[in-house]
Amino acid sequence: MFRTILKLLPALAIISAASVVSAQQRDVAPATQPPVSAVQPAAQASPPPSPVAQVPAAPAAPLATTAAPQAAPVATDNLATSPDNAARSLKSTATGGLHELSPWSMFLSADILVKAVMVGLALASLLTWTIFIAKMIELSLVRRGLRSALDKIGDARSLAEAQFALGAKGTVLSALLAAAMREARLSAGISSDAGIKERADSSFAEIVRAEARRIRLGMGLLATIGATSPFVGLFGTVWGIMNSFIGISKSQTTNLAVVAPGIAEALLATAFGLAAAIPAVIIYNHFSRVTKGYLELVGRASGAAARLLSRDLDRTHVSSHSGINSRAAE
Repeated sequence: MFRTILKLLPALAIISAASVVSAQQRDVAPATQPPVSAVQPAAQASPPPSPVAQVPAAPAAPLATTAAPQAAPVATDNLATSPDNAARSLKSTATGGLHELSPWSMFLSADILVKAVMVGLALASLLTWTIFIAKMIELSLVRRGLRSALDKIGDARSLAEAQFALGAKGTVLSALLAAAMREARLSAGISSDAGIKERADSSFAEIVRAEARRIRLGMGLLATIGATSPFVGLFGTVWGIMNSFIGISKSQTTNLAVVAPGIAEALLATAFGLAAAIPAVIIYNHFSRVTKGYLELVGRASGAAARLLSRDLDRTHVSSHSGINSRAAE
């Protein structure tokens, strides 16, 4: 029996060594399975190794385990960086779209006819504000000068005295007084005061109408700009939208990103038209009120000149009657 046990000891040692090796292989297999998955079919095709041959292959397991962590960070880095790249691309796309829809870029990319409409409306708006500044200065100066002239001749007793008080100022009142003096001089020797006053009133009316035409200079242009600018802008809008629909039909797409730029360029012409028309209408209404007040002052100046002429005529008749009476008394 002792001999039998001695014969079985080497076999038992071999069996225990094989069990230890197989246990180590089972522990290492889960860590090495993902990277060597492509090699597994070849390993399965080969016959299972003997327990004794597998003993020197155990040190190769750490190489597979060390190679597996090296490939994993690359995949995680790609997953981490891909959303950032997508976000940056979307941001750049949005920024480019906003830049393309700026007013200046829309003007540059518009049709030549729409560009001409926008330029014309911009010039009309510039002309409106130029007229506004010029008329404000002119009306303020003439109103102040006419009020000052009326105050100066308030105590004058004759046309000559009024002209002396005014001096060489070129106001409308000076023109009215000069017309009265000229009519009185041309009508010397005519005893009909009514005829002289009628002719003087006719001269005064001509001077007042000429002053009204002069002071309203530029207001007709304001009225034209205010009335026609919206329709000119609408014409540019219709033309631009028509070209946009033609482009849509050619591209065969109804995507909003394709349709929006052309429509925005067309609507920009309407914005130009409104920007030119609204100030023109407001300025025209303001100047209409101011001009009406100034023409009332001109009417007061005409009445003052007519009263001075009437006094001079009455004074002439009184002096002539007193001379006749004095000669009769002698």
